[in-house]
Amino acid sequence: MTAPPLPREVGRAFDVLPAPIGKRLLQVRALIFATAAAHDDVGRLTETLKWGEPAYLTGETGSGSTIRLGRLKGSDHAAILFNCRTTLVDTFRERFPDQFEYRQTRALLLPVSGALPKRELTVCLSLALTYHLDRRSER
Repeated sequence: MTAPPLPREVGRAFDVLPAPIGKRLLQVRALIFATAAAHDDVGRLTETLKWGEPAYLTGETGSGSTIRLGRLKGSDHAAILFNCRTTLVDTFRERFPDQFEYRQTRALLLPVSGALPKRELTVCLSLALTYHLDRRSER
């Protein structure tokens, strides 16, 4: 599965980022779509803007928590942002304590150079895209 064409307004949001961050986040975008396609329960993703940043929602199934792509003030890393009311970032930190840099309970930071840690990142994206499914099964 390849990522669909970028919606115009989402493309503009990537364009205003510093080039190295935008390029890294476009790699993450492709991984989000590939990860979603690997899960039958996720359904089609909605790609939109939230707070002016590219955001990925599981609107069709409600299976997951929103994933946003951007940057944090004062950081030269690419940021993958999650709902701070979830346990996602804490779970990522437990599973991959040394693989990523984190900010509180809301962000996973990626350096803009070097290889994208696809295996670990796929696990994190998978957990976000199926977050509510996992919660439902715990009830």
